[in-house]
Amino acid sequence: MLTELQIINFAIIDKLNVSFEDGLTVFTGETGAGKSIIIDAIALLGGARGSAEYVRHGAKKAELEALFDIENNERVIQLLDQLGLDHTDDQLILRRDIAHTGKSVCRVNGKLVTQSVLQQFGTLLIDIHGQHEHQRLLDPSKHLDFVDRFGGSAIEKLKQAYTEEYQKATKLAAQCSRYNQDEKEVAQRVDLLHYQIKDIEAGHLQKDEEEQLLEEKRKLLNYEKVFQTLKFSYGALDGEHAALDLLRQTASGLDSIRDLDPELNHFSESVSNCFYLLEEQASSIRNYLEQMEYNPERLNEIEARLNEIQLLKRKYGNNVDEILTYYVQIKKELDDLNSRDQNFDALHEALKAEIGVLRDCAVQLSRARKQTSGKLARAINHEFKDLCMEHALIDLHVKMNGNLESFSGFSSEGIDHVSFYITTNPGEPFKPLAKVASGGELSRVMLAMKTVFRKVIGPVTIVFDEVDTGVSGQAAQAMAEKISSLSQNAQVFCITHLPQVAAMADQHISIEKYVTKDERTHTHVKTLDDAEKVQEISRMISGPLMTDLAREHAKELIQLAEKIKQ
Repeated sequence: MLTELQIINFAIIDKLNVSFEDGLTVFTGETGAGKSIIIDAIALLGGARGSAEYVRHGAKKAELEALFDIENNERVIQLLDQLGLDHTDDQLILRRDIAHTGKSVCRVNGKLVTQSVLQQFGTLLIDIHGQHEHQRLLDPSKHLDFVDRFGGSAIEKLKQAYTEEYQKATKLAAQCSRYNQDEKEVAQRVDLLHYQIKDIEAGHLQKDEEEQLLEEKRKLLNYEKVFQTLKFSYGALDGEHAALDLLRQTASGLDSIRDLDPELNHFSESVSNCFYLLEEQASSIRNYLEQMEYNPERLNEIEARLNEIQLLKRKYGNNVDEILTYYVQIKKELDDLNSRDQNFDALHEALKAEIGVLRDCAVQLSRARKQTSGKLARAINHEFKDLCMEHALIDLHVKMNGNLESFSGFSSEGIDHVSFYITTNPGEPFKPLAKVASGGELSRVMLAMKTVFRKVIGPVTIVFDEVDTGVSGQAAQAMAEKISSLSQNAQVFCITHLPQVAAMADQHISIEKYVTKDERTHTHVKTLDDAEKVQEISRMISGPLMTDLAREHAKELIQLAEKIKQ
């Protein structure tokens, strides 16, 4: 359960700290006071997409933090263990900072995580019902998801097996599709590949050839400079009165006196070593000069060859290695196209066999879905009795695709289409939910489903954002009682404008908006005591001009709620 929530610089909220209790917590206040903003903050802590628009004007960032008690929540504890996060105190802290630039930073128990990881925790901790849930209920393309969720692990295992086979079939179908190209296109492709292969083969490319040619070109272009420098260096070293001649004389002189003083021996050896070293280098320079040969025709040959390579690079790759790799690829493609009939037959047979396996998985999944849809319909219909819809019945139509012989008859979700049908009056036929149900009926259908799914989604905090839209009178009382019963085994948050729902609250939080002298809007949040709860419900009944009769009515509603809860 969610025990603490802190919000700083978020929308019109400058700072908010609120503690939550178990059971039913209701949020009340005038429209626009900031009730849904608190739900948005909880959703963002659950991994919803954020943006810079959430940051309070003038602030650098919005800060959101929530403390959850995760005792006995095995799925959350298992995820913490997988991520190596500490949970020794059975508490979990989710934190999210959203900068004014839109950048978001997420943390779990103080450790940085990605938004997707935060979303995994949010799925296990929070179940938010807002207006988008109504849209999902009206959209038949989303109805299959309700059945799969209700089916739990049994459906999940069958769906996983189906998905694995579907991916295999998808790959084979894509390969078959390539072979099914128009014959004219295939012929044109074969001609192009023949040309490219001959063009590359005519180049006789060798690995590292371009680098070697560039090095040889560099030497030829600098031939004169190298030759003159080496010639001058050799002349300075060897010859009459050159460096070696003078060094030879010096070494000879030092050698003649080395026996006269022991210290002179070091000089003689050092100079002699220098002489021999320079003599060896002079010999090497001479040999290099003798081997040097300037060939202007070779330079032209190199230029021509480099131009050939450059032309191939412009057509087939950025370097020789890429061209040779491309050559191998198109050779294989040409071989495949030349033997396409044989390959196509093999692929077609493989796809046909895979479709058979896929069909078996799909049929098993479809059967499980039909059984699950029946159970789901019966469970929802049972809940209708407590929501003043005793004559309403819901039915789930599960239709299977007719053509299961070709891959086109399958989708990533299976072969089923599920649609919710409902009848709200005796003697009336079942019709699509979107065409029959009113806003109030949709709210009650959704609440019935939440009650049914409570057993599937596990120990999460359920959030209702104005689930009572379009409901009044006896139906409002029925919804209040159903929400209260739902909170007996789960923490439930509910934004409401109905006094019947507010009266059922175990914790009542009032939200007000006010403007300060500096013309900044602020949101004030207060947990109400018993007297304040009566005052707030009176306001919900009669508006700002509260009467004694409204107060008496509020007290009566609260007393009735306490009896019902007992």
